[in-house]
Amino acid sequence: MLRRTPQSKYMKFHTTLYRTIFFLPVLFLLLIGCQPDDKVLTTEEYLRNHIEWLAADEREGRLAGTIHEADAANYISDRFLQYGLLPMAERISYIQQFELTGPIPQLMGVENHISRNVIGAVPGSVYPERFIIVGAHYDGQGWGGLISMDSGDEQRIHNSADDNASGTAGLLWLANRFAESPAQSSVIFAAFSGEELGLLGSRYYVANLEMPKDSVLAMVNLDMIGRLDGGKVDIFGTETANIWNTLLDRIISDSLSVSRIPAGMGSSDHAAFYEARIPVLHYHTGTHDDYHRSADTSDKINYTGMKWVLEHVEEIIRDLDNYLPEEIEFRESTDPRPAAMRRDGIGLGVVPDYRYEGTGLRIDSVRNGYSGYRAGVQDGDIVIKLGERDIGDIYDYMDFMSGVESGDEYPLIVLRGNRELELAVIF
Repeated sequence: MLRRTPQSKYMKFHTTLYRTIFFLPVLFLLLIGCQPDDKVLTTEEYLRNHIEWLAADEREGRLAGTIHEADAANYISDRFLQYGLLPMAERISYIQQFELTGPIPQLMGVENHISRNVIGAVPGSVYPERFIIVGAHYDGQGWGGLISMDSGDEQRIHNSADDNASGTAGLLWLANRFAESPAQSSVIFAAFSGEELGLLGSRYYVANLEMPKDSVLAMVNLDMIGRLDGGKVDIFGTETANIWNTLLDRIISDSLSVSRIPAGMGSSDHAAFYEARIPVLHYHTGTHDDYHRSADTSDKINYTGMKWVLEHVEEIIRDLDNYLPEEIEFRESTDPRPAAMRRDGIGLGVVPDYRYEGTGLRIDSVRNGYSGYRAGVQDGDIVIKLGERDIGDIYDYMDFMSGVESGDEYPLIVLRGNRELELAVIF
């Protein structure tokens, strides 16, 4: 009697890849009579159409684990099929299902619900077995609840246009571009869900990678790329590989003012790949007053600005494609810049201003319902002292928070304008 040896993830990936290629004629037959009309649109029109669909009231904010998230997943799958991407999930599918678990899904009423990543690929023309992953989360904040920053108790639809219909539309635009003009390496396009509930979809995807990690050149993430203001775009992760600064130096863009941030960690899906020691870049045009609020709507998107950002992303990917895996060295970034809240939920519940270079922790926005909000912390405040600890930067804050227990109470000193205010915070 013959014994079967368990398939390695590498073998499983090859089975998936070759099985998918075998069924390509079937996929293209499905495309007959379903020709894309996107080609007649300008880039701005293309992006507007997709963002307006994703961020419409009918989608009710695309909360992970809901029928509205499933509707959006099917929409993305249809676009992938339309463009001719290979389905990269199990059973010749674009949909990778996973279960929502943890405290945030529980508090949002979707614990144990099924959620969906949408995964497609454009095979490399020369090196199909090496990969570049482009990702964006398509889930939103639903009706707000715990993860809303709206004031008051009334729940409203959070259309989640910039966060992150913008990144999703950008992902679709890039998928279409590379389908028309493939890279030498295979490019995987991953629309993640569960990001708003704790990076659940991207962490599931990384934990179940079917290709060897050393065959992945890098991951490029798009999150909140729709509010370009004054041409300023932040690119996180620039110290996670030896090549990033060289590549960024080569790109000449009169339209963009690029801020390079070393951080590999953060509060978006690139963090899951960085944790797996895969080089990352994360594009982000900055937080704003509508972040995690019902006011984040499609009419406020800067579509021309998105075009400029996506052209920059495409150029980075095509330059990255010229490198061999052995030429790319993963590096731990010296600037972790994590979200200002621990994974167990203990923290002020604030979003730091990552562009701030002064003394203290400047608050970009405060999350409704968290300890900072209850203590009276406001957007723009600069935290300069917690308990007896002087807070010179985000590292001081995170170091202090590592010893805090639920229920602890501390004096909190913030600089608001030219005044120092003492508040009391209960974690």
